[in-house]
Amino acid sequence: MNSRTESCDAVLIAGPTASGKSALALALAQKTGGMIINADSMQVYRDLSVLTARPTREEERKVPHRLYGHVDAAVNFSAGAFLAEAEKALAEPRERRVFAIFVGGTGLYFKVLTQGLSAVPPIPPEIRENVRARLARDGVEALHAELARRDLVSAQRLRPRDRTRIARALEVIEATGCSLSDWHREGLPPLLAANTFRGVFLAPERDSLYARIDARFDAMLNSGAIEEVARLAARNLDPLLPAMKAHGVPPLIDHLAGKITLEEAASVAKADTRHYAKRQFTWFRHQLPEFAWVRPEAAEEWLNQIPI
Repeated sequence: MNSRTESCDAVLIAGPTASGKSALALALAQKTGGMIINADSMQVYRDLSVLTARPTREEERKVPHRLYGHVDAAVNFSAGAFLAEAEKALAEPRERRVFAIFVGGTGLYFKVLTQGLSAVPPIPPEIRENVRARLARDGVEALHAELARRDLVSAQRLRPRDRTRIARALEVIEATGCSLSDWHREGLPPLLAANTFRGVFLAPERDSLYARIDARFDAMLNSGAIEEVARLAARNLDPLLPAMKAHGVPPLIDHLAGKITLEEAASVAKADTRHYAKRQFTWFRHQLPEFAWVRPEAAEEWLNQIPI
């Protein structure tokens, strides 16, 4: 994979959910003629528009948007797949010599853009299905114990009930004979060299952010979120797929199944989203310290400091 970012600047806009990232990206794109490229792992899914607060059609008509809503929910879209598609998406702004504006809340996507990715090969479907069948049959605790025997480093790094990542670590061992730790030593180079991008993390005041998260979920419920989840649930997809674990999806599925009330589902979804936002603050602080932290109200001033 070759990086040609020397010929074009990129702006990376990150932050917790509901922090105003999309509005900032749109303002910069309109100001500079740049292109917006999605860096949010849930906004790639075609089936999730309302619950992921994907850009509206009107916003997409104003400036070019790439990598939004193009992946089916049945696909386990990985960071490696994102990196490959991001490289293709970069071709147009590089050719036009305008800003490529990456925006989203998925820290790993920004990390692979700027630091690269371990080159883990594709996992054969039969191995993935076998591991998931064992997960359903034996439970996550049993698989975590197995992982500890086979890859202690990964087992110690993961939370004991992190079903997806534990299953992934075991799949890699069974498919390749090597642990994830081994694969992480070498991999794909970053797309963006250190001196070719500006990165910002929008950091709202916590109470204000949590209030916005709660209000936004209420607005989603009034804008078709329940109907969106009902269509997704009707597909009977693997509950371990990323799209099936998007914030709001599991509790709304439980509501549609008659297990909990809509009020209870909303409460769970809001709490999950607030907890995720808290983790986003911690993750970016430790993993991407080169990003400037800016209050949303000071974002315009930050934009003005970027040489056009």
